[in-house]
Amino acid sequence: MTKKGTKRPAFGGYAISFTGCSDSLESVFGNVPIAPSEMTKKLWSYVKRRRLAKKP
Repeated sequence: MTKKGTKRPAFGGYAISFTGCSDSLESVFGNVPIAPSEMTKKLWSYVKRRRLAKKP
């Protein structure tokens, strides 16, 4: 049980903004079919490389 009125901040959480990015999905993911897990890895690699993620 938690005490009434105590609110913990959300775990994790990044604010990602793609404004100003003109890269196509094909340039990020490639042009061959890939698994969803590989998409996630490539997407986070792109976000980190471009420094698009910020902690709120």
